[in-house]
Amino acid sequence: MNINIYYGGRGIIDDPTIYVINKMQEVLEELRVHVERYNLYDGKSNITTLPQTLKEADGIILATTVEWYGIGGYMQQFLDACWLYGDKEAIAGIYMCPVVMSTTYGEREGKLNLATAWEILGGLPCSGICGYIENTVSLEMNEQYGHIIEKKAENMYRTINQKLASFPASNKVMRQKITIPKSINLTPQETEQLSEYVSDDSYVQRQKEDIQELTSMFRGMLDNNGADGEEEYLSEFKKAFVPQPGFEAIYTIIIEEKKAPMWIAVNGTSVECGYGETEKHDVEMSMNRAAMEDIINGRMTFQRAFMSGVMQRMKGDFRILRTLDQAFPFEEKDR
Repeated sequence: MNINIYYGGRGIIDDPTIYVINKMQEVLEELRVHVERYNLYDGKSNITTLPQTLKEADGIILATTVEWYGIGGYMQQFLDACWLYGDKEAIAGIYMCPVVMSTTYGEREGKLNLATAWEILGGLPCSGICGYIENTVSLEMNEQYGHIIEKKAENMYRTINQKLASFPASNKVMRQKITIPKSINLTPQETEQLSEYVSDDSYVQRQKEDIQELTSMFRGMLDNNGADGEEEYLSEFKKAFVPQPGFEAIYTIIIEEKKAPMWIAVNGTSVECGYGETEKHDVEMSMNRAAMEDIINGRMTFQRAFMSGVMQRMKGDFRILRTLDQAFPFEEKDR
């Protein structure tokens, strides 16, 4: 995991923000995270090139100090550069944790400004830190403050590691709909012809009927091919099964591309599996076809899929999930 820290303060000795990001960096490095730090005041002439450093980052920390009003010129210049020169596709997959400490007033507004700016850029939000600190000594001597900082760093790590989703924000949606409209390059003749078709109610109605007819046809084709899909993965599970004397459990696996969930019933030395609804289960999990293929081919285990966030959802006893890997030790196959 790669996390970049962008510090927008002036770098003075008693800046409380420096203590906070030093503490967060220490915790992240203990979690085997590669942390790269950029002091914007050091390279203020090169701030416009810094958005290029975002491409390899899984997450970033935007840290600044409110000494008078707002997030400061260095941080604002960096955000402007991200808007003008940043790779928006790369930013869309990067989590951002705002850290704003104030020696006067306005830390909450500063944190909100950073979060809002990152969402407008298309990035993903993380829970941040903000607070008023009169002097750095009081921050360093208070163990509870240190505990809060450590927890925030750990939560950021979990958020990135598990790729936690969040509800869409209106400012991000408005940016997609208004700020960057999708352009359609049409000649004047094509534009005129398209406007005529759209204004013709009978033509629009025929198009709707054609779409409905095609939808029904393809749905029928999928239903006809569904019988083969009902046996997919079952033989692999039966072949890989290792008896587990004295152990009984029922697993339900929801595969995104499948209409019905897959169930696996382990009963000591025997196993049954199929597709369909079950009245009860001990563990229910959800994943896509690619994740299931990796597990079947021995490139991943169920436990690792859950820990890495590839498994989208899991309900039940984690110990029973771990036994699933013992009962089905798939051997790695060549790609």
